Amino acid sequence: QVHVVESGGGLVQPGGSLRLSCEASGGDFSQFAVGWYRQAPGKQREFVAGIASGGRTNYADSVKERFTISRENAKSTVYLQMTNLNPEDTAVYYCNAGLRVAIIIGIPGTYWGRGTQVTVSS
Repeated sequence: QVHVVESGGGLVQPGGSLRLSCEASGGDFSQFAVGWYRQAPGKQREFVAGIASGGRTNYADSVKERFTISRENAKSTVYLQMTNLNPEDTAVYYCNAGLRVAIIIGIPGTYWGRGTQVTVSS
């Protein structure tokens, strides 16, 4: 059974930065595509960024040039570096992993974490 855990959320001021981590266990992480999603209060969950097993990346238009997704297979971890944060980025951020490369274009895979809260506020 694959287990996915997010970490790194918190409270940050507008213009600030955070790095989220997504660690997966119980599977061959190097073969997984991984995506980050977020859900703000009263809104639907939306795709943020994804990274394929080979390193190809994709981003939602709303976060391009501000967020960077990367992976470190030796640690079974994917990171989401977020910069120039604004209040509209406030949400619970979820990590999703699986074998389908379609994860990186926003079609979720099998395994979800429980999320980490990101709050952008002064």
